[in-house]
Amino acid sequence: MRIAVLSDIHGYSLALTRVLDEIAQHRVDHLLVAGDLCEGGPDPAGVIAALSEADAECVYGNTDRDIIENGRGSSTAWARAQIGESGLEFLRSLPFSIRVPHPQHEGQREADLLVVHANPTDVDRHLSPNASDREIREIVGDEVARTIAFGHLHVAYTRVVDDTTLVDVSAVGNPRDGDLRPRYAIFEDTGDGWTFEMHYVDYPLEETREQMERSGMPNWQKAYDRLVSARYNRAI
Repeated sequence: MRIAVLSDIHGYSLALTRVLDEIAQHRVDHLLVAGDLCEGGPDPAGVIAALSEADAECVYGNTDRDIIENGRGSSTAWARAQIGESGLEFLRSLPFSIRVPHPQHEGQREADLLVVHANPTDVDRHLSPNASDREIREIVGDEVARTIAFGHLHVAYTRVVDDTTLVDVSAVGNPRDGDLRPRYAIFEDTGDGWTFEMHYVDYPLEETREQMERSGMPNWQKAYDRLVSARYNRAI
C-alpha cells in the first residue's frame, strides 16, 4: 500500500496542482491531507475544488477551524467569503484524524499510520524538532500509533521518540524551513511498519505572484514577501 500525505496548502492552488500532478505519477492508493487547506493564499475555493476532484481525504487544521468559527482576521474572513457555504460545509465535514491500518497488522493500532494536523491531541500545539522527548511525550499523550504524519509547523523533519516515528511533511503552500519547494511524503507498508520518502517539486512562483495580485486577497504583497522568504521571523 502506498499513501501520499501532504499538508498546509493555505490557499495556494498552483503549488497544490504541481504536487497533485506529480503524485499522480506514483500511483498511490490513497491521498491524505493534514489540514490548513484554505486560509492565507489567493485561491481558497480552487484548493477545495482540486482536492475534491483528486478524491483526497482531509483532516482539519487550526486555520480550517478558524474559518468555520468565523475567527478574526482579514485573511480568514476573506477565505471564508471565497469558499462560500459549500466550502464551509466541506470544512465542517472533515475529521480530526485519519488512521490507516497496516495491511498485515489490522486491528493492531500501534501499527497504524496516523495522520493529524499538528499532533494527536489538538490542532494548535507544535511538535517542534527542538522539543525535549518529555515535551513530545506530553503532547502525543496516550496515542499508540508508532507512525504519525503531520504538518502545522511548515518544517520538514523526522524524529523518533521511544517507539514513535514523527514525520512532519511540512507544507505545500508556504514552507518555512528555508526551502520554498512544495513537498509531500509517500508512505509504504513494510512487514513491520511504514517506510516513507519525501518528494519535492518546483514552486510556480511567478504564476503564483500574478494570481495573488489578481485575487483581491488582503495584503497580497506582504503575503508574497513572506512566502518567498520561506522562513519564520521567530525561533520555533
